[in-house]
Amino acid sequence: MLMANRRKFLKLSALTAALVAVNKSKATGFFSSPQTKSIKPIVISTWRFGLQANEAAWKILSENGTALDSVETGVKIVEADPKERSVGLGGRPDRDGNVTLDACIMDEKMNIGSVAFLQNIVHPVSVARAVMEKTPHVMIVGDGALQFALDQGFKKENLLTPESEAEWKEWLKTSNYQPKVNVENHDTIGMIALDAHGNLSGACTTSGLAYKMRGRVGDSPIIGAGLYVDNEIGAATATGHGEEVIRIAGCHTVVELMRQGLDPEQACKKAVERIINSAKLRNKPLSELQIGFIAINKNGQHGAYCLQKGFNFAVYSPDIRNQLLDAKSLL
Repeated sequence: MLMANRRKFLKLSALTAALVAVNKSKATGFFSSPQTKSIKPIVISTWRFGLQANEAAWKILSENGTALDSVETGVKIVEADPKERSVGLGGRPDRDGNVTLDACIMDEKMNIGSVAFLQNIVHPVSVARAVMEKTPHVMIVGDGALQFALDQGFKKENLLTPESEAEWKEWLKTSNYQPKVNVENHDTIGMIALDAHGNLSGACTTSGLAYKMRGRVGDSPIIGAGLYVDNEIGAATATGHGEEVIRIAGCHTVVELMRQGLDPEQACKKAVERIINSAKLRNKPLSELQIGFIAINKNGQHGAYCLQKGFNFAVYSPDIRNQLLDAKSLL
């Protein structure tokens, strides 16, 4: 009995000492959470037009603004630029000559909003945010999305610019549907950001594949495919052929791989490898595909990876002053 009591006493003493050590280490910051550290904001976005988008987003981040406001503001720059033919105003139309837009947005609390097959509104990302903040729904599409946008005060505009209309009419002469890899006629502005408060958010917006079938929707407005944010782990967004991203729930996959311990670049690479495996199962020629992922983890590390050479992305942070970087590729 005496020996048993002695063992219990020693175990209790060891447990007490361990608890004291843990509490002491917490007090000294050894187990300090990201919220107690000095957070360096960062924003990254897809393609060359991400540079101008980053400038607008960084202005908000540098003034202690939220990641959510920064990503919405950033992608709106590209949505409103008629020279960018794969997003917003001036986007290339579908086969019937209609410019249809898709977008989504996600914040650090897993609030989400999305619109798809939206016509005549320059800023679908802002409509998506209104869906997130003002409705009980996640996604609104087509005529319903347009009516909702008009009810919220958005202005109805013709998105088919003379330049895009001329290109469409030229395309009609052959109606040859072969989207070119690494030509921004089917690409997306995807943006993810970490703010000084340690919160992540993301946005994604596109006019989709040029000369697509009417009603086609890609990955961009689908949470988990074209965009995903988990404030405990990280965020990711995608660009390229959306059908391939949807097949593997691409951005959710990237974030889950980061949860397992991979850094952002490694996670993006693994997701690209899954897309390759999917394409091989269907005998889909890889030469016809391009997919790019970008990601940020909770510590502010960033990374990217793509299927084949040619995808670039823009990074803006206190250490990297808005640079355009080439993503590593598998092919």
